Amino acid sequence: MTVESTTVHVGLAERSYDIHIGSDNLPTVGELVAGLEDVTHAILITDSNVRELYGETARKSLSSANLQVDIMTVPAGESSKSAGIAEELWKQLLSLGADRKSVIVALGGGVVGDLAGFVAATYGRGIRFVQIPTTLLATVDSSVGGKVGINLPGAKNMVGAFWQPQSVLIDVNVLQSLPARDYHAGLAEVVKYGVIQDEGFFSRLENNVGLILDRDPEFMRDVIARCCELKAYVVENDERETTGLRAILNYGHTFCHAIEACTGYGTYMHGEAVAIGMLCASRLAESLNRITAEDTARQRDLLEQLNLPIDLPADFEREPMVEAMKKDKKAEHGKIRFILPSRIGHVELVDDVEDSLALAAFN
Repeated sequence: MTVESTTVHVGLAERSYDIHIGSDNLPTVGELVAGLEDVTHAILITDSNVRELYGETARKSLSSANLQVDIMTVPAGESSKSAGIAEELWKQLLSLGADRKSVIVALGGGVVGDLAGFVAATYGRGIRFVQIPTTLLATVDSSVGGKVGINLPGAKNMVGAFWQPQSVLIDVNVLQSLPARDYHAGLAEVVKYGVIQDEGFFSRLENNVGLILDRDPEFMRDVIARCCELKAYVVENDERETTGLRAILNYGHTFCHAIEACTGYGTYMHGEAVAIGMLCASRLAESLNRITAEDTARQRDLLEQLNLPIDLPADFEREPMVEAMKKDKKAEHGKIRFILPSRIGHVELVDDVEDSLALAAFN
């Protein structure tokens, strides 16, 4: 099924770019990259899974646009977002003669996008890159907004940069090849946008669970476009997290990152930890009389219908996660700060929450 294409613009003065959302548009990546000013060399960075599925399509398209093409492949999985893998990629770029006429093309999910973007931001003090996200989570979140980085042991995304892509290309048809767990994990970030910015969008998700689970291309094109519009608004108004607005995108993530760090990266997919984290944050908001139990229940019901986990195992030790949250990038002087909802469609940054309330929110 071919669906109409949509373009979302991210307005950031000289760093502005477009997000191209369509179906079967992956073969146009060569034309897109060649259209950038003064480009002769494309370095495709992908992972071992995505290379098998889409690497050749992207390579052929880039080659047909008269670009020199090299492919660099990293192991699939969160463990590739490391200083060691980044160093390997820097060395490969050096051996390939990458320079200002080179463009890195990140083909993959959030791990590849974050890693390749970080390598682009740091090699040669910064070379250009293009994002081609291949997971739902990456299409609606990590591929847009210019946050790139790698993990430290026990601290997710702690080393990174703000480095905007030149362009983002999203082919909704790649969603069809995603394993069910990966697809459902991405839906957590979709739900997040409804909670933080758009109650009408949240309601639309509630009313169309069947289309979402069926991965309906036209409906998902609209869903992805709306998520990108909402994120673009935030990024345009707080690109480098100076006003506090961009922090709203971290709804559920303070809990999420602690869950990931304490369970070992890989036990939960990022979106799964986000789902649990959003409900923790909503329960915390309830305990502070900031939101109703009904609003928490709406989130829980939608996440559950979308086949996402909604709680940690009962026997899992919660106490270490409070300490992990104090290492969160939003923490200040050891005090945890949370993004908490006041209603569906609006969230706020809340300081000075007692550790005991944060701990209780895990249950």
